[in-house]
Order: sequence, then C-alpha cells, then structure tokens
Amino acid sequence: MDIILLGPPGAGKGTQAQRLQRNRGMIQLSTGDMLREAVAKGTPTGLKAKAVMEAGELVSDAIVSALIGERLDSAGDHGAIFDGFPRTKHQAQALEILLGERGRKLNHVIELIVDEEVLVDRIIGRFTCATCGAGYHDSLHRPKVEGTCDVCGGHEFKRRPDDNEQTVRTRMAEYRAKTAPILPYYEEKGLVRRIDGMGSVEEVAAAIDAVLDS
Repeated sequence: MDIILLGPPGAGKGTQAQRLQRNRGMIQLSTGDMLREAVAKGTPTGLKAKAVMEAGELVSDAIVSALIGERLDSAGDHGAIFDGFPRTKHQAQALEILLGERGRKLNHVIELIVDEEVLVDRIIGRFTCATCGAGYHDSLHRPKVEGTCDVCGGHEFKRRPDDNEQTVRTRMAEYRAKTAPILPYYEEKGLVRRIDGMGSVEEVAAAIDAVLDS
C-alpha cells in the first residue's frame, strides 16, 4: 500500500510515519532526507543533485523522480509513505508514472487537519535529545526525570533553530501554497482522506489505520 501523508510542519507526520514503518513495515520516502543521503553517499543521482545545489539552483523534478525511483526499486513489497513529494500537479503525474512502471499505485492521500494556533505552540515548544533524537515538549511531554532523556539517559537537549513563531507561520503558508495544486488532482481520483490531526498520537494513529484498513 502506497500513500501520501500531508500536513503542515508539526502536524505529526513524522511521528505517524515512524509508527507505520514500525507496525506495518512501510518505508518513509522523504525527499529532503533522500537528497541529503544521496549527496552524502555520492550516488550518481546524489552527485547531480549536489552540483545543482552548489550552483544555487533548485533540484529538478527529474532528479527527485530518479531518487524516488531508486528507493522504490529497493523497497520490494513494502508500502511507501511519500512525504514532501509531490508538491505540484506535474510531480503528481510523474509519481503516477513511477508507480505504474513498477506495478504499484497510490492508494490514499491522507491529510492531517490541524488548528494553526495550537500548532504554533506545539512546534515552538518542542526539543529533542541531542544523543538519540527522542522528542519532547515544554508542556506536552517533558522527560520523566528533568534533564535526563527517557530513552538513552542523555543529558543534552537541542531545539531546531527554525522552531520559532515567525518561521513556523511562514512554513505553514508555504505548505498551503504547495498543497493547493495537488489536492484537487487527487480529489478527482477519490483518493483524499482528511483526518483530525489535533487528537492524541494514538487517536490520529487509529484514524489512519481505519483508512488503511478500509
């Protein structure tokens, strides 16, 4: 089963994708992560992407599509979770071709619907363990022992420099602008499912499971 997971920054896509990977054996295809990994490994596609980025240009759809194709080829029978791609109708059509060439198809486009004001508070309060990456929040999820990571026992924590209100609101506006072109495309195909993303992690997970099992 291949799905697109949509939602603004902080909506919980990463958390839900990790759960789907763990519980269903799916793989998350995040274009940003794949680009960084390909560049770091010096793969043929990664070298092309590096040259483009070093020239200060945007990575082309062709390069992104090549990266996704490579990951799909190595995915086997595992379902894929697309995160960050597609963002335009042209990319959506390219994804359809990529999947079709491999005997696959898109099953669902799941959008997490959230309250922007609550989301801002959620994002600016989050921090992670500098050692293992476990996530925490100033008010929603603090370590059980103050100053000590629940997972690895580390004592150093960090915050993303872009987790500030102005940047968050800019990213939300960018998300709305970038998802606007593809939602009508997928709505015409009857693939869009909207889920309340403001519930607990467990409630959102249960709603996603209900869509995937329907």
